[in-house]
Amino acid sequence: MSNVNQWDLSADDWDELNFPRPIKQGFDRVVKAAISRRGVLGGVLAFGSGAAVMGTGLLKGSTAMAQQTSRFAFEQLAPQTDGTVHVPAGYNWHTLVRWGDPLFSDAPAFDAVTGVPTTGSDRVFGENTDGMELFNLGNTELLVVNSEYVNTRINLPDGQDGKAISADDIVRLQNFQGVSVMEVTETADGWKVVVDSPYNRRIHHRSPMTIDGPAAAGFKRYGVSTKVDPGRYNYHGFDARFDLSNNPNEPHRAGYIVEIDPWNPDSTPVKHTALGRFKHENAACALALDGRVVVYMGDDERGEYIYKWVSRDVYVPGGDTATLLSEGQLFVARFNDDGTGIWLALTPEDTGMTKAEIAIFTRMAGTAVSATTMDRPEWVAVNPTAVEAYCCLTNNVQRGATNDDESFRTNAAGEPMITNAPNPRNMNRYGQIVRWRPHGDEHAAPTFDWDLYVMAGNPTVHGKGPYAGTANINAGNLFNSPDGMHSDTTGLLWIQTDGNDGNDGDFVGMGNNQMLAGDPVTGEIRRFLTGPKGAEVTGLTWSADKRTMFVGIQHPDRPFPDGEHSLPRSSIIVVKCDDNALIG
Repeated sequence: MSNVNQWDLSADDWDELNFPRPIKQGFDRVVKAAISRRGVLGGVLAFGSGAAVMGTGLLKGSTAMAQQTSRFAFEQLAPQTDGTVHVPAGYNWHTLVRWGDPLFSDAPAFDAVTGVPTTGSDRVFGENTDGMELFNLGNTELLVVNSEYVNTRINLPDGQDGKAISADDIVRLQNFQGVSVMEVTETADGWKVVVDSPYNRRIHHRSPMTIDGPAAAGFKRYGVSTKVDPGRYNYHGFDARFDLSNNPNEPHRAGYIVEIDPWNPDSTPVKHTALGRFKHENAACALALDGRVVVYMGDDERGEYIYKWVSRDVYVPGGDTATLLSEGQLFVARFNDDGTGIWLALTPEDTGMTKAEIAIFTRMAGTAVSATTMDRPEWVAVNPTAVEAYCCLTNNVQRGATNDDESFRTNAAGEPMITNAPNPRNMNRYGQIVRWRPHGDEHAAPTFDWDLYVMAGNPTVHGKGPYAGTANINAGNLFNSPDGMHSDTTGLLWIQTDGNDGNDGDFVGMGNNQMLAGDPVTGEIRRFLTGPKGAEVTGLTWSADKRTMFVGIQHPDRPFPDGEHSLPRSSIIVVKCDDNALIG
């Protein structure tokens, strides 16, 4: 740790460095589990490399791909390694908004060297853009963007080495995170943010919220430290709210899905504890056949789980939605080796926990019912043209890792992270995407069938085998660490990456992080966009007329998009066809 500057790490790497998952005790248990599944895993790998590229039915991947006409309207983009964005021929892009850009005319001006001062830092577009969604009503379009975390090295004054040393610093960091709500409009000069729109709003650490559900009333499992050292942000050094010695329950207030009404800037956001407390990456919604709301969620941590919420009441357009995310049942997924799965209800009877304990310590509830440990479940996408859903399993270099006494790595609950059917590779540096189809074409069904839509890999380096990836990976479309993911209205799957962009070793030929399009029917995957060096490509939505893509560029490590004399700035870009054709 002494050789690592923690302030230069991503949020995930910082978490792993400071809260490493423990080494498994009880090696006999691991051996017994491995032996019992030895014959099955070989079949899983074979299944993944052939049938995983299918839509419906078990066809041979290469044959199906050859016989299908491609639905992609673009030629594949080559990998890139420079400091800007690239899109295919026939498309163009420009910047819509950058960290520090004003949402209100009284916001402070962005300084290319020092960034944004604390005063007014809640009046500008936030830092480290991640998930986003566009809402339209009539001719008004609102873009709502999550700011996932902050880069202290560029957000705080120069000379502090990325360390908060005052209450003023803490307020600035808290203001840069959260959610930005802003009106956007397309003009003759392109898309713009409507400064001073009555809908514009910043929601941050200190914004008032209400809390509902069972937890309206295990630090270790959630990566919370009681140490007095500064940590990543040092909030507790200057903000009593985050001092766990005085407020030990403060961490229990974080980690929930928050509902925001973008059309009412005076509304109070609501934390929905019934949907569970964990490291939510997104919440993907679908409707059951009877109109109940189904929400799929991934817990972005090595060895954690995939969840589903089913509401008690049905959704009625224009009706009361107050109970849809507070009254219902939370489930966690178990993926069986035979390609089937079951949603396990997290109830007091099944977990031995109260409803409030399940809502607060959801990870422990998942362990109690023996859910399947996954390789960092991040974004979930629901296909609007078929009853199926997908989850990005970004990577897990800890799965199957051993120490000198041959013990296996575990998740924070002590569960062995040996290979399992949907996570079939030890030391998984590449990641994969799991797909499930609910039985009876019913998202509320308790059971499902699953396969692997793709296992990322590098056939150039590994030739054949699991680390080469599935049959829909080739030298032309290499990528690693799928993270963001969205389905468009035609059913195409857009895949965004947050991985190793060193372009060498196991990752040679992959270039910078990128966005690819996948066809769930044929399995074909093509690279559509590349981001600047060091950046994660994350967050995607479309304008109401589907002629514009909004794409997030997070934490570039070079001056982007303003040139070499400015701090790097997380940004939202817009992508369009040169002929203004439909793009999603």
